[in-house]
Amino acid sequence: MAALILLIFCQCAHHSSNSHEGHDHSTEPHQHAEDEHHQDEKATEESQSATQGDEIIITPQQAANAGIVVTEIQPSQFQQIINTSGQIMTAQGDEAVTVATVSGVVKFNSTITSGKSVKQGSSLLTISSNNIVDGDPVQRARIAYTIAKKEYERAQSLVSSLIISQKEFEQTQQNYEIAKINYEALSGDGNGNGVNIKSPIAGYVKNVWVNEGDYVTIGEPLVSITQNQKLFLRADVSEKYYPLLNTIRTANFQTPYDNKVYELQKMGGKLLSAGKSAESNSFFVPIIFEFNNQGNIIPGSFVDVYLFSTPIPNVIVIPQTSLTEEQGSFFVYLQLDKEGYKKQEVTLGGNNGVDVHILSGLNFGDKVVTKGAYQVRLASASTAIPSHGHEH
Repeated sequence: MAALILLIFCQCAHHSSNSHEGHDHSTEPHQHAEDEHHQDEKATEESQSATQGDEIIITPQQAANAGIVVTEIQPSQFQQIINTSGQIMTAQGDEAVTVATVSGVVKFNSTITSGKSVKQGSSLLTISSNNIVDGDPVQRARIAYTIAKKEYERAQSLVSSLIISQKEFEQTQQNYEIAKINYEALSGDGNGNGVNIKSPIAGYVKNVWVNEGDYVTIGEPLVSITQNQKLFLRADVSEKYYPLLNTIRTANFQTPYDNKVYELQKMGGKLLSAGKSAESNSFFVPIIFEFNNQGNIIPGSFVDVYLFSTPIPNVIVIPQTSLTEEQGSFFVYLQLDKEGYKKQEVTLGGNNGVDVHILSGLNFGDKVVTKGAYQVRLASASTAIPSHGHEH
């Protein structure tokens, strides 16, 4: 029985071995290859999906509608910039101040406010001395002139008859000439209600220092008139930049009320002076430019100044309109092809209010969005951007 059981067991084991050897292994390599092919395709799709996830797709038509402009970076020259503060001032000889020629009470002939346009010789206000102890100066001058004239005419007949001396006659003649000058000066500006104060130049009212009904004395300033044709830009430069003052020839400035950057080179600007020493109780050296007032620039306003110093050749320079800022970092957008754009972080150097020097992040030949960067940024955040159908 033991021998029979052992024989049956051996035969079963042999049958199982033949059954395994009879299995067809020819399909296993093919199945394995298909699995590997599907895995490769999946990896490629994931790679492409990741690439397109960093890329911003904007069609040429969409770019044109959004006003997107792309510029290829070329080597440029950029001048070292000194950033400081400054003030706009009225140029010398471009402003006039009217003063009271008599004492009296102020009365405006029309509304006089800052910025009002006036013509040369136009009446600004009247100073009246009516009902004041000294009386109307025009009437007093007329009376004095009349008396002096009669005395002079009488002296002419007396001196010829040797009744009075030549010295007395000359004194009478001098009194008459003085009275005549005073009367003509006042009567020319008088209108029966007082003395007219006229604008000495054509321009704009800058300051009005008196109000209706104020009492003024002779020589007191009343109204200032400015032509605003020439203006001064005064920049206060830190002493640490003193060695660079001789290299400064022009500047840009930005006003606080319109955030516009003005370029002195385009406004007939020229350097007038650069201080050789700091002013008392100050750590700054003044530098002054003169320029034509071609825009609505307010004299007396404080501005941000960009002084142009030593030139730096063969560097990367882009407009400030190319930049976007995110949490203190700056980015530009590169055009990869007709439809593809990419965000690129950059490191900034100096800026002159219009252009900025790029220290790192860009290379010559890169195509940078110089206008419409904000629209590209909005497109990068949009969920409506297609993620397929784009080819490089």
